Amino acid sequence: MALTLLRGDIGSLPPGATFGTLVPVAPVFDISAILSVALPLFLVTLVSQNLPGLVVLRSAGYDPEPRPLLLGTGVAWLAAAPFGAHGVNLAAITAAICTAEEAHPERSKRWAVGMLYAGFYLLLAIFSPLLVRLFLALPPTVIAALTGVALIPALLGAMETMLAAKADRDPAILTFLATGSGLALFGLGSAFWGLVVGFLALAASRLLKRA
Repeated sequence: MALTLLRGDIGSLPPGATFGTLVPVAPVFDISAILSVALPLFLVTLVSQNLPGLVVLRSAGYDPEPRPLLLGTGVAWLAAAPFGAHGVNLAAITAAICTAEEAHPERSKRWAVGMLYAGFYLLLAIFSPLLVRLFLALPPTVIAALTGVALIPALLGAMETMLAAKADRDPAILTFLATGSGLALFGLGSAFWGLVVGFLALAASRLLKRA
């Protein structure tokens, strides 16, 4: 960003709003979108955020009841979905930061860090149109570079989780490759076919081990 500003490569801000607004979108039943987008998102959120989020909380010494947490996030997800916030979850990475010893020496006071994160998220939401306009004023190569750098931690975390269980590495790699291939068949995107390939590979692996 600093190099772009020094070189004067940043363009004029596109016209648009400064503050974010909630704009509801009426849901439309689309079986193709449900199978290729909604179902993979649901499974990914459940497996990579909610379940690890509970593990993180318990590893930090907390012992919450899973049912109220999952029910609460589900209700929040349902209420926020018409406004585009379709992925409300326990946020395993944020939970790990907010419940770590570095957040506060006393476990009973670490909730304050969660409130700080909520405040910053709310601030980003309020000024989200301005931030988007700022990024659109950047050269496309800078946008691509910043996006790539920002995705590195998420990619590394996902690959570490994917390869953690040695017995399931092959199905996990096949799922990753099928999803990343961009395969689209019968109107269904690669996210759906990645899950199909992964589940089939997992089933085949289990059958071969039993045999």
